[in-house]
Amino acid sequence: MTCSECGAPTILCSVPAEYRTDAPAAVISFCTRCLSLEPAPQADRDGAGTDEEAPATPDFERVSDAFPTRPERAVPFALALGLCPSLATNRTAIELLLREVESAGGDPLLLLERLSDDPSVEPAFDLERRRHQLEQLLY
Repeated sequence: MTCSECGAPTILCSVPAEYRTDAPAAVISFCTRCLSLEPAPQADRDGAGTDEEAPATPDFERVSDAFPTRPERAVPFALALGLCPSLATNRTAIELLLREVESAGGDPLLLLERLSDDPSVEPAFDLERRRHQLEQLLY
């Protein structure tokens, strides 16, 4: 699949039940270049989808070497990045998702910094600016 925003390859990911209130669908498509998030094409309009549509372990290594690969870190991190373009609207959800990354042993601010240094990643939003804002939000 390709991203509707930039045409780059995407990763299909099944969203665990605990994160579905913050996701656009039960199965998402995450862009490897612009980091945008959208419902997978197989997902119904109401946001429902089936877990069989996405691989059991999404290949987040395709995004960047800086991206977490363990699903307990990668999925909430991907969801938080997908919500970042609208920080004001999604502030609470982003904060909760990044705290999940942290509780799973990841450092969300370090991950953001490493992603911003990766030339293959061209986010649809200003990653450096969001990192600074998220740092203020989290600490």
